[in-house]
Amino acid sequence: MAGLATGYPMPQARGGNPDTSTLYDINGLAKDAPGWLDHTMEFIGEYGIVLGLAVLMVLAWWSLRRRQDAPAAVAALLWAPLAAGLALLVNIPIRGFVKRPRPFVDHTGLEVLVKGKTDYSFVSDHATLTMAIGVALFVANRKYGLIGIGLAFLEGFCRVYMGVHYPTDVVGGLALGTAVALLLAPLAMMVLTPLTRAVARTRFARLVRAERAVAGPPLVAAEASAAAGTAEADRGVPRHRDNDLAA
Repeated sequence: MAGLATGYPMPQARGGNPDTSTLYDINGLAKDAPGWLDHTMEFIGEYGIVLGLAVLMVLAWWSLRRRQDAPAAVAALLWAPLAAGLALLVNIPIRGFVKRPRPFVDHTGLEVLVKGKTDYSFVSDHATLTMAIGVALFVANRKYGLIGIGLAFLEGFCRVYMGVHYPTDVVGGLALGTAVALLLAPLAMMVLTPLTRAVARTRFARLVRAERAVAGPPLVAAEASAAAGTAEADRGVPRHRDNDLAA
């Protein structure tokens, strides 16, 4: 089986810390799993979920550009990768300040599925990135957003399963990604919505609007930002319709 699994008996290594105890409980699943499953979890946790989110964003773009308020919806979608990148930048000083070593540095008996991790552990970059994308997708569309958030939670589980993060590293990453994506969404929409509407008036309009748009509920987050720069009355969108979109 892949990984490093040497050291003291498990109960002695766990101690009384719930964070460490949960780490051993989840990572212990890797010890009992067949090698093919560990390799699968390694791929999913390192690359698979990030690739899955990229595919999800393409599907969301294809769907949202067919809506009546397509430029605003696509603007919200553009915020997803930007939020992820910004959240990772915010994490740089956090990791440098906390300086928490990877769990396998301080604890023995772990099944480490990915070797060569020498950077600090808190907070998890993978959890931060995936949750920022998931929450930003939720701002654009609830259906795609819920899928994205579910993938982010799966990413967090994989990081602990692989023995490269503590559970609190993952929780911190999920919280950081959520905070960046939600708190900065109104400002991002104020900047991105006029940009996508300008593109909709050019020969590249199909990037933000399908040839035949279909009626759909408006983007609530886009409405909030549009109120700062563009009158809703010009679009004829009722303010109370938010059936399938996130606030």
